[in-house]
Amino acid sequence: MSKFEHVSVVKAANVYFDGKVTSRTVEFANGDVKTLGIMMPGEYRFGTAKKEIMEILSGNVDILLPGEELWRKIAGGDSFEVPANSAFDIKVLDVTDYCCSYIG
Repeated sequence: MSKFEHVSVVKAANVYFDGKVTSRTVEFANGDVKTLGIMMPGEYRFGTAKKEIMEILSGNVDILLPGEELWRKIAGGDSFEVPANSAFDIKVLDVTDYCCSYIG
């Protein structure tokens, strides 16, 4: 899906890591919530409260998921899931556009 229709967008940005990662929250009529954002190159650790599906729209990242020992390469067009109440590490290799869906 390349665009969302009939949604509400929270005006205030979510800003992390001194502005190197930013996103906007998109709320759907059925209660679903997603964020659309940009990550600048760097290494970051994110915690999760809900299960997340992270879709990389463009860019390249390496991820280390909970319980795994090997980093995975993820490119634009790919996605990955992160369990609720956990954390993951991400190495952003170039400017990366993403969409994160929150489940549950």
